[in-house]
Amino acid sequence: MDVVLPPIMISSGLMPTGSLMKSLIHISNEVASVEKLPFSQFRNISTMIRRIKFLSFLFEDIRETNSPLPPSSLLCLTELFSVIQRVKLLIQRCKGGSSLWGLIQTEFLSNQFHALVKEMGGALDILPLNLLNLSTDTREQVELLHKQAKRVDLLVDPQELQRREELLQIMASNNQKNSRNKGFVDFVKVKEVFSCIGLRSPLDYEEEISKLEAEAEKQAGTGGLIVVSNINNLISLVTYSKSVIFIDRHKEEIKENFKQLSASMNRNQDVSSSSQSILPNIPDEFRCPISLDLMKDPVIVASGHTYDRNSIAQWINSGHHTCPKSGKRLIHTSLIPNYALKSLVHQWCQDNNVPLIENSTSSSSKFERSSSKSKLSEKAIEHISATKAAMDAVKMTAEFLVGKLAMGSPEIQRQAAYELRLLAKTGMDNRKIIAEAGAIPFLVTLLSSTDPRIQENAVTALLNLSIFDNNKILIMAAGSIDSIINVLESGKTMEARENAAATIFSLSIISDCKVTIGTRPRAFSALVGLLREGTATGKKDAASALFNLSVYNANKASVVVAGAVPLLIELLMDDKAGITDDALALLALLSGCSEGLEEIRQSRILMPMVIDLLRFGSTKGKENSITLLLGLCKDGGEEVARRLLINPRSIPSLQSLSTDGSLKARRKADALLRLLNRCCSQSHNPVG
Repeated sequence: MDVVLPPIMISSGLMPTGSLMKSLIHISNEVASVEKLPFSQFRNISTMIRRIKFLSFLFEDIRETNSPLPPSSLLCLTELFSVIQRVKLLIQRCKGGSSLWGLIQTEFLSNQFHALVKEMGGALDILPLNLLNLSTDTREQVELLHKQAKRVDLLVDPQELQRREELLQIMASNNQKNSRNKGFVDFVKVKEVFSCIGLRSPLDYEEEISKLEAEAEKQAGTGGLIVVSNINNLISLVTYSKSVIFIDRHKEEIKENFKQLSASMNRNQDVSSSSQSILPNIPDEFRCPISLDLMKDPVIVASGHTYDRNSIAQWINSGHHTCPKSGKRLIHTSLIPNYALKSLVHQWCQDNNVPLIENSTSSSSKFERSSSKSKLSEKAIEHISATKAAMDAVKMTAEFLVGKLAMGSPEIQRQAAYELRLLAKTGMDNRKIIAEAGAIPFLVTLLSSTDPRIQENAVTALLNLSIFDNNKILIMAAGSIDSIINVLESGKTMEARENAAATIFSLSIISDCKVTIGTRPRAFSALVGLLREGTATGKKDAASALFNLSVYNANKASVVVAGAVPLLIELLMDDKAGITDDALALLALLSGCSEGLEEIRQSRILMPMVIDLLRFGSTKGKENSITLLLGLCKDGGEEVARRLLINPRSIPSLQSLSTDGSLKARRKADALLRLLNRCCSQSHNPVG
């Protein structure tokens, strides 16, 4: 369901008018005749169908006139054909996909419909209604549709949002870890929510499970492990809910089977005692793959598979170091509690009167967890169960992926590094958890990989992790800086080089890192090289990294020696580079050292450009321009001051900034005007 609809490709030559109108009428009728609209996106779909019905009247009128159409009309109609095709595809996916996953994705899908309406309005912008022979009614309908499409707001059904929140709360209760509150599911609420989206019979539940399984398979390649995990949680919830919600029907079947069994065996036993000996069927997902018994304390091993704690502990203690189910070697023997499944098992046992006896290991584990919780009670926020469940999922995912980095083949390492790169892209908690799972040393090692994608994913993952300040120290402690500089110098892809520069920028925010990086002259040369060769983004990353490093005074000379000054002056003239403000800020900073000041003063083309930036630059650009000019005119800069006085645009620009500029610009403009006054006082020609 999580899909981005690409534009339908249309040949560069427009369709013949007859074929185009026939196709438009046909596809409009297909969309308009859609029946049994899905519960998810009902309002968006019904509104979209109504719009397309209005358009079908337009198409019919145009076909009936049978007169030549102006080129703009053909272009508009061709674009409308593309939009309606994508509307049809989106409606089909809403109808044929999982209702629950559609509810989770309600905002994403609503945005898809909104974007298509906007495209429809854009296509109608170029429709010359005054050149078309249309009926008055049709013309008015199309004009109204055009106005509505142009000002349409995003429509997210409040009822769907409410149902989604209820569903998320139900999912969160499954993952509740609090030992006193098992997070048992309110199946009355489950039935109510499921019924609202059309799940009312066991057959409906079975079809929904099939659709969720298909969605999980589709997302496995692109959606990431967390998305797939969420879908699998939904599958587990629907499966279990089906057995609970329709329990009465199931009990009747059990009673009937029991009566038949009693009659055939012709025993005179008490019915109640016999019924106690017959346990309800254990769902397959609750059985341990080793013992095939009910998992009362399910745990996850390094391979990602779940077993009952006693069974897998006996397997490992007997000398086995592989996963019984997959046969893969376990990179560690930690047993991670599967709280979500344990909650479901406990609920099932309670509902079916199955005694649940905790084993000693589990009890000990529970004691350790409760003890740990008591120590961290001041920091815990127990009521945010959804957040806690998400953090558990991230932790398990990170540990699993780190294992793949350590022991996997190059192909598996490439995928694991990519997954970690995505996981670290959002959320400080994610970045902290990934680092705690031990990912950083393995990612640093992969920087020297000969596989371009592994290297690119590894350096980008480190970049994302470095946004969390504590991780900056861990990355530096892992001996990463030389490897990052190697990628910056000669990375396999330009994106890897640019992200290496961005990583240096991120690390250099910490003062100690500025010092450490400053002892590697190669870093400055490599950054200047990227400043010359990189894309616009790469140039900006390189300039930002050089600026950060130059904040530490000892590094300024190294930046100048690396050849940054002439290149920065050249970039001031390059509009395509798009880093005028960054280049100017770095030049202003480098003018604070004698080597930089001397080299900047030697440039004959810099002065006119900086004066122009005083007039037309951004607020930050104007401030940096004045800072640079002030530095150049001080301490033996009489020649620069004379050149500044000769330029007819300089004094008016400074006077304007001294009155209308930012606070910093006004202060520095006043200082520069006073300095220029002193320079020209001998000629009795004061300025300012």
